[in-house]
Amino acid sequence: MAGFKDIIGREREIGHLTQAMRTGKVSHAYIFSGDKGTGKQRLADAFAMALQCTDGSEPPCGHCHSCRQAMSGNHPDIIHVRHEKPNSIGVEDVREQLVGDVQIRPYNGKYKIYIIPEAEKLTVQAQNAILKTIEEPPEYAVILLLATNEQVFLDTIRSRCVLLSLKPVPDAQVKAYLMEEIQIPDYEADICAAFAQGNIGKAVRLASSEDFNAIKSSAMKLIRSAGRMEISEIIDYVREVQDYKISIQDYLDILALWYRDMVYFKATRDVNGIIFKDELRTIRETVKICSYEGVEEVMKAIETAKARLAANVNFDLTMELLFLVIKENIHG
Repeated sequence: MAGFKDIIGREREIGHLTQAMRTGKVSHAYIFSGDKGTGKQRLADAFAMALQCTDGSEPPCGHCHSCRQAMSGNHPDIIHVRHEKPNSIGVEDVREQLVGDVQIRPYNGKYKIYIIPEAEKLTVQAQNAILKTIEEPPEYAVILLLATNEQVFLDTIRSRCVLLSLKPVPDAQVKAYLMEEIQIPDYEADICAAFAQGNIGKAVRLASSEDFNAIKSSAMKLIRSAGRMEISEIIDYVREVQDYKISIQDYLDILALWYRDMVYFKATRDVNGIIFKDELRTIRETVKICSYEGVEEVMKAIETAKARLAANVNFDLTMELLFLVIKENIHG
């Protein structure tokens, strides 16, 4: 981490934060809201580093003693609040690491900054414990709450925080980043960018994954063969996906992208607008035998399957229902 310049697609948020520093209007509390992989942690770390930077020209400079401490994770006035329980951040966690600690003045920085990752896991009691600090903060305190959804916080917390909602990064920016930084070819960057849906962390993970191409090939093999396979065979085939590190949710996202390509190509015949350009022949053959309504039914069924699996509905039953819809509407 070398500061704001390494963060892509967050120009609006970075502009807001740098303007606040420039004008001396840094808030005592921020909520960085966005899905996992949208860069909340990187943005918070860069902001904390910039606030503590001792080179006043264009913080963070990345060279001063304070910046080097921040980059090494050893800055005494940048505190990452930890929690032992995997699913909740309790009142004792915040009392020990934040509420009690904030009364001690900074060791050598201008600010004392508290970063709380996974802040959506704060219990109501923990939020109430933090609230008093947010309501009456020491002049040097800055609290950064990183959460997947700001609606989980008490109204009294939300109303006292500056909210920065991290939206999806445009595909073109994600693709360019993958090609430059991960150095993957154009067609692969296209697929990863589309698949990540603006989530830069997910795009990098996919581009760096040895399993991703294998999973894509597996999905394409199933798509080509589904019309000739029995449902039980399909379920056994999909079950093998779980041997990979990529999740079944990601696998279903690949299927959704494929059927999105089919709808697009059926409507426009535009080769440039599809993601799976290397599968054009299969797309051409499949769109001849299916209707718009059929593909739309399949896309709805994929979303339903994702929701069911997220709710721990039986895997075999979920997959059976999904592929019955696919066989009926695509391979009829």
